[in-house]
Amino acid sequence: MAAGLGTRMHSALPKHFHELLGRRLVDWVILAAEGAGADPLIVVCSPDGEGKFEGITTAVQRSPRGTGDAVSSARSALEGFAGDVLVLNGDVPGLTGELLADLVETHRSQAAAATVLSFEPPDPRSYGRIVRDAAGAVVKIVEAGDASPSELTLTEVNSGIYVFDAARLWPALERLEAHNAQGEVYITDTIGVLVGDGEYVVAHLTGDPFEVEGINTREELAAAAAGLRDRINRRHMLDGVTIVDPASTWIEPDVTIEPDVTIHPFVVLRGSTRVETLAVIQPNTVAVDAVIGSGALVGPFCYLRPGTVLEAGSKAGTFVEIKNSTIGRRSKVAHQSYIGDTEIGEDTNIGAGTITANFAHKPGVPKRRTRIGKNVRTGIQNGFVAPVEVGDGAWTAAGSTITKDVPADSLAVARARQENKEGYAARHRDD
Repeated sequence: MAAGLGTRMHSALPKHFHELLGRRLVDWVILAAEGAGADPLIVVCSPDGEGKFEGITTAVQRSPRGTGDAVSSARSALEGFAGDVLVLNGDVPGLTGELLADLVETHRSQAAAATVLSFEPPDPRSYGRIVRDAAGAVVKIVEAGDASPSELTLTEVNSGIYVFDAARLWPALERLEAHNAQGEVYITDTIGVLVGDGEYVVAHLTGDPFEVEGINTREELAAAAAGLRDRINRRHMLDGVTIVDPASTWIEPDVTIEPDVTIHPFVVLRGSTRVETLAVIQPNTVAVDAVIGSGALVGPFCYLRPGTVLEAGSKAGTFVEIKNSTIGRRSKVAHQSYIGDTEIGEDTNIGAGTITANFAHKPGVPKRRTRIGKNVRTGIQNGFVAPVEVGDGAWTAAGSTITKDVPADSLAVARARQENKEGYAARHRDD
């Protein structure tokens, strides 16, 4: 269910589309459902959500008439489906495929008409309490506002996530009654309908409240991001990655990191970035869709933009920005440089303050590329105006702007000759 607007987010963007570690909030839930083997997968969305779920069937809830109506909106998409229907909220990023698979297993092993996913939060607050009988079956879910003093002492609460036998779900939904003038009906009430009919309803209790906590505010969104960050970092550390300060290190879920990588504080790794073994990432580095080769040294204060490839043993140093470029094996871009749309060969040293100028002069025209060969030494404060090629073994003098190709093993000097005017400063000092 991803049709709600999430008004407590105070945003023009629907709640389920807010980004969380590189994914939309709802995408975390979709991936958990896919990980549990849910098929077919239906996303219930508002009219504004149509067309925003590529490759996934959507069902549109035309007006916000409650969670019961949201599930009913998916009925036509599940016409003829006779299995178990897993009902998820689209704002629960901590869900995992493993948890949902366990939930379905409980439902089937108990031959239940419905199974509620429950949890025990530190503070039950306004969550609906799970009331069980002596045998452990669910008797009812009582909302906090309707609960008796003894029911309020119950610590097991409803997550709003369920599994239903399809043959029992649809008739129960048809019998739901609206709770307010807006005609809203709630999926929670199906539990009462089923229990009232003598059906067997059970609860599956998860031990980790984070897995089922929903998001309603930006504060909760930030807390969920921190929880997911910790989960991702823990996985990498258990797989052999050294993360010096996990609390300040943000790694998105599609990043791959090999063992024996060292990551220092305040590093952000995003998208499909890949980091190979023995690489070291210094503080305050950001990498987006980049490849960091084995033994490479990155940072501090380095920005690797999409398309960057640092080959084995290379270096991208302090205040260096690289975009859509390959830095060859053992080559170094050590200080205060911008390298864009460039290919650099092996064992080359790029002097401090180097800029590759790759501006496209007309809209739609691809940016031109700079090619710097093997074992090249560039001077400080060099500019390379693409398209230009520097041959293997060449040198370029400090302060040069290179606009023509440089042959292999040559020295290129492209700057005005220095002229000293003796006494000039003394004569004009009073000015």
